[in-house]
Amino acid sequence: MFISNDIKYVGVNDHDIDLFEGQYIVKNGMAYNSYVILDFKVAVMDSVDVHFSEEWLDNIEKALGDKIPDYLVVQHMEPDHSGSVLRFMQRYQNAKIVATQKAFSMMQQYFGCQFTDKQVVVKEGDTLQLGNHTLTFTMAPMVHWPEVMVTYDSYDKVLFSADAFGKFGALDVEEDWTDEARRYYMGIVAKYGLPAKNLLAKAEGLDIKTICPLHGPILNENLGYYLNLYKTWANFEAEDSGVTICYTSVYKNTYKAVELLKDLLTKKGETVVMYDLARCDMAKAVESAFRYDRLVVASPTYCNSVFPFMGDFLTRIAERDYKNRVVGFIENGSWAPTATKAMQTALANCKNLTFTQNNVRIMCALDDQSTAQVHALCDELVSLKK
Repeated sequence: MFISNDIKYVGVNDHDIDLFEGQYIVKNGMAYNSYVILDFKVAVMDSVDVHFSEEWLDNIEKALGDKIPDYLVVQHMEPDHSGSVLRFMQRYQNAKIVATQKAFSMMQQYFGCQFTDKQVVVKEGDTLQLGNHTLTFTMAPMVHWPEVMVTYDSYDKVLFSADAFGKFGALDVEEDWTDEARRYYMGIVAKYGLPAKNLLAKAEGLDIKTICPLHGPILNENLGYYLNLYKTWANFEAEDSGVTICYTSVYKNTYKAVELLKDLLTKKGETVVMYDLARCDMAKAVESAFRYDRLVVASPTYCNSVFPFMGDFLTRIAERDYKNRVVGFIENGSWAPTATKAMQTALANCKNLTFTQNNVRIMCALDDQSTAQVHALCDELVSLKK
């Protein structure tokens, strides 16, 4: 792939992985991106997962021609990006490592050394002159680790964005950017909305023509689209108007209630997506809860609380600072229904949530009373559309 005359892609595709970070389903694999900047001095931007060290080093050698690297810039120390740092330094022993002080501390933890005689420690606004290319380093702590920085090349107007603007999926597979980037962001970065917002504010002052993330494709067209999406996500705003319904059901009675609600909402012109939390990709359900402006959660009472899959889902959105949404509740209970109370408690520390007043209580199975409650909940959700 072409980035510029001087910047070459040397990353790798991982189709062996099934779960990224041990939890996110990646049916189309992952890309671990790395780049070489060829100038009077040569900089390699980040490494790759240790299992792909040799492929990565071969890619670098092909890109270098008769040159050798002067610098390895380490923007992020998570092992999918830093795993091959040691192998690189063993091969290119005269190269120096450019990173934050926190990153060097983490190298001690990962590799048993900090490469003390090879360190170039950088902080906010520091620059590195390669020749035509001047690299400026911007600190991006907690996007999404504390040592993270991003790098701007003023010559080719390229932002090396670390994990920002990344997505799931290898680069040799065609798929929609937005869905997998959203699932990636909501799963991995969403907790750190304020740091992401701060990074975007810094980026607004740069003349950016290309974004080179550590995962996913190089972005060089319609950059306003991607930047605006990130602003929406970082501000915890709803991307679209619609209702996400997440449910668990044992004997299909709760399922019948959410199916009725979905049908009623659809007839009123609402966009509705529904997830069976026992069977779906949980990360997709989380993504959808953040994408749309309204959420309905439905669960049987289970062990005086909620069904375990619902508990997992609520924990995931709460720990990602779920906010600025409308939430409705459906509970089922044969003798002592407590699911709504438990679900509301799980979201109690989330900010700026509006809980619906017309919630649904099913006693075993839908009857005239609970059916009427489903209709009332539908009407309230429509009235609260943003």
